[in-house]
Amino acid sequence: MPAPTTVISETETYLDVDIARQQLRVLVNGQTVTTYPVSTAKNGAGERKGSECTPRGWHKIRAKIGAGQALNSVFIGRRPTGEIYSPALAADYPQRDWILSRILWLGGLEPGVNRYGSVDSTWRYIYLHGCPDELLDGQPRSHGCIRMGNADIVELFDRIEAGTKVFIHP
Repeated sequence: MPAPTTVISETETYLDVDIARQQLRVLVNGQTVTTYPVSTAKNGAGERKGSECTPRGWHKIRAKIGAGQALNSVFIGRRPTGEIYSPALAADYPQRDWILSRILWLGGLEPGVNRYGSVDSTWRYIYLHGCPDELLDGQPRSHGCIRMGNADIVELFDRIEAGTKVFIHP
């Protein structure tokens, strides 16, 4: 799925998530300015609600959540719990899908592909978010979201604005 040139201007900042490479690039003026390792869905790419797949296509950052929270802050339902992730906390709650540090909530821009109905990325609660750093090993392991290292998600959060476009592709 090549990036359509009509969706962004050449001078616009956008994020490019490459599922095959497990990599996120920040592009400014068409040039990569930084790259981060990520972990996308263990179930692969897909848009259907309940699939636990990472949705493809054009999205935007619809909300930035967690400004000012400590590194490794734990979020449940997009709200900080007051906990700070640690291996001991993970042992107490082995069933949790850890969402840490910051959340960049995605909204699909392509009706019928990743917006509206059973493919709506917003209502699937698809995020870019921090995760336990030890879970980033170059493998797709998420439940649909795009996981990042904690220092990386904080840096990205501070670098971009709500409304920034995101292109996710296989």
